[in-house]
Amino acid sequence: MNWSKLNRALHRDIGYLCCGLTLIYAISGVAVNHVDSWNPSYRLTRITSNIGSLTQLPRQEHVPLILERVGEARTLKNVFPSAPEELTLFVEGNTIKVDLVTGETVQDRYVPRRFLYELNFLHLNHPKKLWTWCADIYAVGLAVLALTGLFVLRGRLGLVGRGGVLTAIGAAIPLFFLWLYL
Repeated sequence: MNWSKLNRALHRDIGYLCCGLTLIYAISGVAVNHVDSWNPSYRLTRITSNIGSLTQLPRQEHVPLILERVGEARTLKNVFPSAPEELTLFVEGNTIKVDLVTGETVQDRYVPRRFLYELNFLHLNHPKKLWTWCADIYAVGLAVLALTGLFVLRGRLGLVGRGGVLTAIGAAIPLFFLWLYL
């Protein structure tokens, strides 16, 4: 097998292997790029209700009663007296603010966005462990894909022609933004 055939075979097969991961990283990457505008992993749901005044009860009974009345069964993380007659309860995926006098309750529940949560979980390497190795192998695969892609075409469409110009532009884009922002 000559070099050109081997290069094309490597480029093709590595391209097929990287396709699924590339789509995952591309979709998640666009979502994560706009994290200043929205939360790409969670959707915020605000729920208001009234659980009744709690001022007649001893302070130690407030928290369990609040959790019961709002129907929250997840683990309590912390409680904070945010005002003299107000409590804020932090539960996994939920923040509950209660006015102890009026019983007015505001819950901010964070619900995972289907599909995007899972993609972002992988993209941001939250699993660590074995997934880190998969992501590293994928990165090496992309590098090999890029390098073999340089030599797929020859002549005026290849690296010495249009391909070389496009490669130079592709390298210049991040350098321009580094210059612009640093």
